[in-house]
Amino acid sequence: MVAGMVTVFAILLIVIYGSRLLIAIVNKIVPPEETAAKADKPGSVSSEAKAVLEAAVKEITGGKGHIVKITRL
Repeated sequence: MVAGMVTVFAILLIVIYGSRLLIAIVNKIVPPEETAAKADKPGSVSSEAKAVLEAAVKEITGGKGHIVKITRL
């Protein structure tokens, strides 16, 4: 049982570090995509997206909820 648990743990470590390595390699090779939102202001949300979010909040909360601040994560 101990040998099986050690084997599973070792394989999980290989998967974790292998995926981190693959992500690092891909991030160095492939240039980042530029989106239209980045052209406006960093961290800003387009007016279309803001309108959609406001409509969704009003629909879900029955008109009682209001958006105070929108930030990108």
